[in-house]
Amino acid sequence: MKRVFFLMASYCLMGGAIAQNKLPRIAIAGLAIESSTFSPATSDEAAFKAQYGNEVFKTYPFMSADSPLRKAAMWFPTITGHALPGGAVTKVAYESLVRKTLDSLKKHLPYDGLYFDIHGAMSVVGMEDPEGDFIVRIRKVVGTKTLISTSMDLHGNVSWRLAENTDLITCYRMAPHEDALDTKERAIRNLVERLKSGKGKPAYKAWIPVPILLPGEKTSTRIEPGKSLYAQVDPASRQPGVIDAAIWIGYAWADEPRNHAVVMVTGDDKENVTIAAEKLAKSFWDVRKQFEFVAPTATLQEALDAAVKSDKHPFYISDSGDNPTAGGAGDVTWTLTQILARPEFKSENGPTLIYASIPGPDLVKKAIELGVGKHIEAEAGAKVDARFAGPVKLSGTIESIEYGDKDAVVEVVVKVGSVHVIVTQKRKPYHKEKDFTRLGLNPRKADIVVVKIGYLEPELYNMRADWLLALTPGGVDQNLERLGYKHIVHPMFPVDMDMKDPDLKVRWVPAADKLKK
Repeated sequence: MKRVFFLMASYCLMGGAIAQNKLPRIAIAGLAIESSTFSPATSDEAAFKAQYGNEVFKTYPFMSADSPLRKAAMWFPTITGHALPGGAVTKVAYESLVRKTLDSLKKHLPYDGLYFDIHGAMSVVGMEDPEGDFIVRIRKVVGTKTLISTSMDLHGNVSWRLAENTDLITCYRMAPHEDALDTKERAIRNLVERLKSGKGKPAYKAWIPVPILLPGEKTSTRIEPGKSLYAQVDPASRQPGVIDAAIWIGYAWADEPRNHAVVMVTGDDKENVTIAAEKLAKSFWDVRKQFEFVAPTATLQEALDAAVKSDKHPFYISDSGDNPTAGGAGDVTWTLTQILARPEFKSENGPTLIYASIPGPDLVKKAIELGVGKHIEAEAGAKVDARFAGPVKLSGTIESIEYGDKDAVVEVVVKVGSVHVIVTQKRKPYHKEKDFTRLGLNPRKADIVVVKIGYLEPELYNMRADWLLALTPGGVDQNLERLGYKHIVHPMFPVDMDMKDPDLKVRWVPAADKLKK
């Protein structure tokens, strides 16, 4: 009892500046995944690759032991987990990870602050708004006075419940997310500054739901209007009395009421917070009809026809409907089946095509037994999502076997005709040049590279000679009209194209310690 009294007296939780010569006590927690409710896949606890205790610091390079930020507080990392996007999380996995987080938080109470590191688009089987549930349960442990700073992916969803229970909140300002670590660092710096200065919770939290639901492939900040829209965020956040400003695109491949765009601005100057929030919301709404795909789109047949005829190499094709980094199962075989059926690729002297990738644990096991250079016949894919095509039979030569990838575990390249098929023990995204070169493949010299992806990540984007985004089927189908939403809030653009202009006035979010019990 004496220890608790001493800590409470010394650390002055959010009532003013941290007591002289005392560092703020800050916990770290968070679970991050982007999960499609339109995919039959599910994600288990192992998918999160959870870090515990001091291992958590490895996730944040800016928090090295000798960094100023690390020295600015007493840190109590609990659990963070960052899963490859996939299907909805099982209830068992979610409850296990949440329970472990809460148990860890209970060990070092009280806290002045908590950094909440989430994606914002986690779906859990049988639940709506898991991040909202998670933060409410954290509040029950740490109390309402603890200052919580949340960082998110701009493709996350900010429910009213999440907004109520966080104090400081920010999200990425770039898609692709080249500023992910910058965003996390900003969230932590904002937290430390508010604690050390004694300013504590912001006086105002503005929340504006914007009834727009678009895929990331239409809202990239590389192109207009996303580029100019997001260029307004940083200046808005630098207004006097404003702590941070953010625009969430939302996540298009989950069917929940919280799935839509949101603008949030936090700060101490009510007028400037209001102006910033309403201007950002109106700017988003005004350009809603200007959003187009980040690349020219085509059916798969049209994309392959164009790539075969083109003299621009490498010609990239996005197999977008089963993109594992958007929540696809990653093992849809529909595209690969179509490729292997085309006569151009049946001869080993045909156009060189690299396909990345398809999971096939049984094929991988057989390839290991046979060895490089041997002929293999085995099936891959469609163990999770067989709605569009069944397992694909590969009959070809084993070109390479690589071990130790953090996602794939083992990777095998099988050459079938002129197609180099990357088969993995577990699903894996292929975003960097080294993902290919370590397998003995040179994407720069290939005629065609087909990748399970939406917009190309920076290295592939800079390498491409040409690019088409193929509108292929899967759990993250870019044709949203085919998904059949049942739970989103209507009207919603572009599902409801002729909807009236919405009310884009600020809705003031109460602080967590002001909520009715």
